[in-house]
Amino acid sequence: MNILLLGSGGREHALAKKITESPNCQQLFIAPGNAGTATCGTNLNFKATDFEAIRNLLLEKDISMVVVGPEDPLVKGIYDFITQDKDTRHVQVIGPSAFSAQLEGSKSFAKSFMARHAIPTASYREFTADNFGEGLVYISGHSLPIVLKADGLAAGKGVLICSTHEEAAEGFKAMIQDARFGEAGKKVVIESYLKGIEVSVFVLTDGQSFVVLPEAKDYKRVGEGDTGLNTGGMGAVSPVPFFDDELKKKILERIVWPTIKGLQKENMVYKGFIFLGLMVDNGEPYMIEYNCRMGDPETEVVIPRITADLVELFKAVGNGTLAEQQLSVDERTAVTTIAVSGGYPGEYVNGKEIFGLEQPKNADVMVYHAGTTSTTAGVVTNGGRVLAVTAFGNNIKEAADKSREALSTLCFEGMYYRRDIGYEFD
Repeated sequence: MNILLLGSGGREHALAKKITESPNCQQLFIAPGNAGTATCGTNLNFKATDFEAIRNLLLEKDISMVVVGPEDPLVKGIYDFITQDKDTRHVQVIGPSAFSAQLEGSKSFAKSFMARHAIPTASYREFTADNFGEGLVYISGHSLPIVLKADGLAAGKGVLICSTHEEAAEGFKAMIQDARFGEAGKKVVIESYLKGIEVSVFVLTDGQSFVVLPEAKDYKRVGEGDTGLNTGGMGAVSPVPFFDDELKKKILERIVWPTIKGLQKENMVYKGFIFLGLMVDNGEPYMIEYNCRMGDPETEVVIPRITADLVELFKAVGNGTLAEQQLSVDERTAVTTIAVSGGYPGEYVNGKEIFGLEQPKNADVMVYHAGTTSTTAGVVTNGGRVLAVTAFGNNIKEAADKSREALSTLCFEGMYYRRDIGYEFD
């Protein structure tokens, strides 16, 4: 079959590579893709949110399946656009409907869903400009730290963890009155701070049954020792050492199953990935957030560990046989380290030539392109997060060492990466 993959990051390169390993994939098209995905299929020069261009391609290239990488097309309704058009309704879409994608697109929608289905999470309240003063009073009496979240999509930057009431009040004002996050911050969710260790759990679901994918832990702070500003992710590890059978059972019983049953009860159309961002405190899991797609950079350690045919799993989502599927997984550890542009997550300059990509790679090492593009001069940087170097090992230290060793052979002006991914598990 011919498949269209939407997106342009490291997540999409990892998905593209796995999709092309399937005998089910005849041709792969990626929109817009990057220099890495171009080695897996045909990049297309339009955005993942250009629905008319997508429709034209589906008809022109006889596309049978669309795999959606990022959240924007899902929240904007790509599933509904394709499946409700008489000429494209036969095309299978891996992703939820626009209504279901509100689980990621609206923090208040997600928190309300959790409350309705008794999914353990932090207590919260939501505020807008209409009750701004009430929000300030609520903040002044709230325990510290305080978490403020822009309700809508804010490119992963709409969360503030404030250690003082003054800081929280300033952040609240910046969101609602100063439009720091634009439309996304017109409503703000204020919630209690959850302490513990974060872990990411992923399921692939058809809305009725599901398959649990390998878990992962990512590292969001730019500085070593988890210091500095938050980023989109500086690295990830999978499996996670503390993710034992007892914790997995609790997560399935208290969070995954209630989520799936909630989708069913509320007639929410969902045929794709669900990312469950969790906090684990003394062995007890709590929901932080939903994403309606795979995470990045977690995808770069989760997808390589899957040894099953990914396209077969996708087909099972569409034909109702997902409950019959068995997921086979590489038991080794995968670690990815992200190489970023100088200045990230602040201002940075694109167009820096990348050297070393042509060097032979260890079979246990994969270099995924995240923010790259091809020019006549070669492959150059085209984003804050540029490369994700994933390596397999028998444990986290071995895999992390291989990842960093491979990174030492790559170079672009201003390149920076953390040298301690997985440090707390050494």
